[in-house]
Amino acid sequence: MYNLKMKSTMIAASLAIFALAGCSDDTSEPTPVIPPVVQESVSGEVSGVWTKGGTYKITGHILVPAGKSLTIEEGATVLFSDSVVKPEVVVLGNLYSMGSAEKPVKFTVPDAWKTAANQFGNLWGGIIAGPNSTELVLSNTILEYGGAVTTEESPSVKAQLYKAEAGEHVPVAYFMNLAGKFVVVNSIIRNFNEDGFYIEGGKVIIANNMFYTTGVSGGDAINIKSGVQADVAFNVVYSPNTNALKLSNSGERSPQAYVVGYNNTIINAGWRRPTTKGGSIWLEAGVRADLYNNLLANDRYGIKRNAGEPEDKRSVIANTFYYGADQVTANQFQPSTEIVKGLNDMISTKAGENDPKFVNYPLTTATNNANFDTAWDFHLQAGSPALGKGKTDFARLYADGIVVNGVTYKSPAPANYAGAFGTK
Repeated sequence: MYNLKMKSTMIAASLAIFALAGCSDDTSEPTPVIPPVVQESVSGEVSGVWTKGGTYKITGHILVPAGKSLTIEEGATVLFSDSVVKPEVVVLGNLYSMGSAEKPVKFTVPDAWKTAANQFGNLWGGIIAGPNSTELVLSNTILEYGGAVTTEESPSVKAQLYKAEAGEHVPVAYFMNLAGKFVVVNSIIRNFNEDGFYIEGGKVIIANNMFYTTGVSGGDAINIKSGVQADVAFNVVYSPNTNALKLSNSGERSPQAYVVGYNNTIINAGWRRPTTKGGSIWLEAGVRADLYNNLLANDRYGIKRNAGEPEDKRSVIANTFYYGADQVTANQFQPSTEIVKGLNDMISTKAGENDPKFVNYPLTTATNNANFDTAWDFHLQAGSPALGKGKTDFARLYADGIVVNGVTYKSPAPANYAGAFGTK
């Protein structure tokens, strides 16, 4: 179904002929330096290891076959280089993207394509896992400029994955195996056309990530359905088109969707959506959600439920910190049949109340702004009213960790402040 067309142009290291200098009787030879791999025209089936610092130029759809795995090592670049095909990454086996803080893995496009006109990507598809994909890890990974729309020829449509129809923008990553494990940690998701993660099954940890410039006319940063049990913590989500977290038990899969979401910072959510729905965290269809210590600044709404089809009554919401720079925003935080009031919430009732005192972020930035400044710093200054307001004595699902490919990933311990960052 897929043809492998990998033409390697590995810049091979010369096991060079080392000239002897002078009359030295030093017979030791220097260790040869092996340049990183460069592979041109990558498409079709892929598996094995993509090596440290390598560049893999993707010119067609790629597929990790069932029963096989692809491991991408630190510093590798997965470069989507065909603007006509706009390749998808279909994972029927397992995928492990294993960057480091100093050398992240990058799923990206050529620098010349990173223009204002392409602010929301649409230049490659996304990572789409099949029903038997048991493990998918994105660790210290940058994913950017994707979210292309599906066609009748898209491999995800042909394989009946994701929404299984043409005309749908692909999320950053889609995962569906009820018995699988999906882990995203210490990563950056940016410049994407649609949802960040769309998850319909599995044990899930999403922690310590940054999301910004996502969603053109719709889209949530993290979209969770039935069959998922997840810890979602210490993420910063800036100006998602709709919600940072859309939590639902729709789909009638077992187990019931259960999400423990805590210490997330959500800023300017929901304002760019052309129609009104959510605008921070959305709850619906009997999802069980325990939400603690989340910091909501200048979002379109407070935590919001579908009043006609609300969350599970066992859900617990507590210690949410709210800030609105203007009165319209503050008004839309106030409890109602749709806006959920939690225990020990700090809800601003007037414009400018509860200034979280971010280290570097102008709180008067336009709420519909999607341009992210990497100099912004969402740590809290000393004296922030969000300090000391966090609850720490609650259970999370994966405090003891889940093991993926021999590595144990634990959801981080909650902090005694609201939001993703305390003081520096």
